[in-house]
Amino acid sequence: PKMKEDNCLHAALICLGMLYYSHAITTEKLNHARPSLHGHHEKGKEGQVLHRSKRGWVWNQFFVIEEYTGPDPVLVGRLHSDIDSGDGNIKYILSGEGAGIIFVIDDKSGNIHATKTLDREERAQYTLTAQAVDRNTNRPLEPPSEFIVKVQDINDNPPEFLHENYHANVPERSNVGTSVIQVTASDADDPTYGNSAKLVYSILEGQPYFSVEAQTGIIRTALPNMDREAKEEYHVVIQAKDMGGHMGGLSGTTKVTITLTDVNDNPPKFPQSVYQMSVSEAAVPGEEVGRVKAKDPDIGENGLVAYSIIDGDGMDMFEITTDYETQEGVVKLKKLLDFETKKSYSLKVEAANVHIDPKFISNGPFKDTVTVKISVEDADEPPVFLKPSYIFEVQENAASGTVVGKVHAKDPDAANSAIRYSIDRHTDLERYFSINADDGNIKTIKALDREEIAWHNISVFAVEVHKQHQEAKVPVAIKVIDVNDNAPKFAAAYEAFVCENARSNQQFITISADDKDDSANGPRFIFSLPPEIIHNPNFTLRDNRDNTASVLVRREGFSRQKQDLYLLPIVISDGGLPPMSSTNTLTIRVCGCDSNGSLLSCNAEAYILNAGLSTGALIAILACIVILLVIVVLFVTLKRQKKEPLIIFEEEDVRENIITYDDEGGGEEDTEAFDIATLQNPDGINGFIPRKDIKPEYQYMPRPGLRPAPNSVDVDDFINTRIQEADNDPTAPPYDSIQIYGYEGRGSVAGSLSSLESATTDSDLDYDYLQNWGPRFKKLADLYGSKDTFDDD
Repeated sequence: PKMKEDNCLHAALICLGMLYYSHAITTEKLNHARPSLHGHHEKGKEGQVLHRSKRGWVWNQFFVIEEYTGPDPVLVGRLHSDIDSGDGNIKYILSGEGAGIIFVIDDKSGNIHATKTLDREERAQYTLTAQAVDRNTNRPLEPPSEFIVKVQDINDNPPEFLHENYHANVPERSNVGTSVIQVTASDADDPTYGNSAKLVYSILEGQPYFSVEAQTGIIRTALPNMDREAKEEYHVVIQAKDMGGHMGGLSGTTKVTITLTDVNDNPPKFPQSVYQMSVSEAAVPGEEVGRVKAKDPDIGENGLVAYSIIDGDGMDMFEITTDYETQEGVVKLKKLLDFETKKSYSLKVEAANVHIDPKFISNGPFKDTVTVKISVEDADEPPVFLKPSYIFEVQENAASGTVVGKVHAKDPDAANSAIRYSIDRHTDLERYFSINADDGNIKTIKALDREEIAWHNISVFAVEVHKQHQEAKVPVAIKVIDVNDNAPKFAAAYEAFVCENARSNQQFITISADDKDDSANGPRFIFSLPPEIIHNPNFTLRDNRDNTASVLVRREGFSRQKQDLYLLPIVISDGGLPPMSSTNTLTIRVCGCDSNGSLLSCNAEAYILNAGLSTGALIAILACIVILLVIVVLFVTLKRQKKEPLIIFEEEDVRENIITYDDEGGGEEDTEAFDIATLQNPDGINGFIPRKDIKPEYQYMPRPGLRPAPNSVDVDDFINTRIQEADNDPTAPPYDSIQIYGYEGRGSVAGSLSSLESATTDSDLDYDYLQNWGPRFKKLADLYGSKDTFDDD
């Protein structure tokens, strides 16, 4: 049916085009000007007539229908000049946009045809230039003129939406007519000609929930109270149709997905009215007891629920928190439970929305309540002491076995098991105390000393007899009560000084005392002299009654020469029961003082020292003597270490010039004199050859019979002797001090260069080639070049 409709449309359009073309031809013929040379006559200055020529040919604006698919080219129009008499002498020329390609002209008749199908959406008009010229000479007969060929639009483009799919959101329960989204379509046809681009919107799918405005494409809600919890997503199809929506118009569609967004229109609801929970009495505070959950079909912040305890006898024992990840209320233990005291609790828990929308407050209270019943389960509990801690007292020095105190624990369970007690030995490492395992009596094992440890802090365990894993622990503090068992003593190691010129009753020192006992058995201290020296002729003692005493001089005129040291016994008593006392000795030195009483010297020898050199002068003299002795010793040592020649050189010693060749070239330029005297070590005569390059760990004694050769011995024997000594010396490192280049290696073409060997052996080698080695080998060439010369020598 659609194809048939399109064919009918095309046929109608062709008919309309032909009618329009006929009308245009008729109009063109009527409007064409006739050939004329009418002019406007004007008189000149001398009566000359001036002629203003008029354009000889005119035409109207041309039109051509787009998308023409006929077999023949479409006649666009005809050009005709008034001066064209029809004899064929005038030639029509067409130029401009599309000339010769799209538009062609009959140069005789002036008919213009379109040879190609035109599309207005690609190009709406063409500008061309027409001119009439003489066919023979191509001389322009008329000036060129422009004209426009407009492409007339037909409805050949359907509407197109900007997007193939649209997505939109609208809150649930929105009022009817709430705007959701606007969709827009466009039509490529000419909006100024006909209704080809006039669009009308309609909804194909999505009714009755949504509607669309025909002219604007705005989609609106069509039903009230759409519930997201019932249906969240809707699919709507919108159509845009041209030709004003009339029959024969082209259309396009688009899909719109509309999602209802959530609002808080649902209160939370508990799925049950009562929750049953249980918890052990051994649970610790903070432990989770159970969970409750109120269901809210809303999502996001609209579905957030907060839980609270609003009533019940367990409000003090339990608490509830909100787990926002699972939207559950977590019931937790707040305080310790006791099965024997209370076996069950009841709570009233409320669940309420966190965020409430005022628009829907009429939907009812956005909260719900539920009852939570919690039963306490009995647990095997450890023993419990009657007190959280114990404090006892015991006197120091009490006899072993003295009772300090008693601790008591019981089993809180219904079984009421028997309890056994013990002391944590980590808190009583010295084992001062013991405990009766049955009744909890704590006793001393050995005497206690308050001055050593004033407080003992121990721990006592209580364990069920039949369940050793159930135990309790309690701290016990034991205070040691002081008894007066320490006598007072000097507070410091006093040493007094008295001047030789001290006056009678002059005070020269104040002393005090300390007592290790508690203050109840310590001060006040009483100072006195022993009865046997109470009438001491030299010194007397005065008790200041403030736990101090002053020592005074009883007579005048002390002398260091007669006696420079006095020992004064002093008796110190405390105020305890029974009182304790001790005798302390005060050392008193006699010193020399000036007239003001300032101390000068307490040394008896310094008083009788005769005038002479001071101590500093004596030390300086001794230092000078020591320095002189050191200089002399160093000078003698350096003189002894002065080296002497190891050998006396003899002019007739033929071994003193041994020429060594460390390489194979150079001759005299590379030679180095070697003194044979360095091979002769005088120390070797004694059988000991010291090493100069290392420090041996022990001295090596040479084997008997290996004696160094005298100067007259051959060098070969001398070297062999040294080699044998080095081979047999275990302390000698492999340091060779003599390097002999007697051979150039086995298989050498040149053979040996040693002059000693050449002198003792017959050689048939020819050394004439040395003459060709250059001036550096001239000396060798002279020595070995001629055998006859060698024999003569």
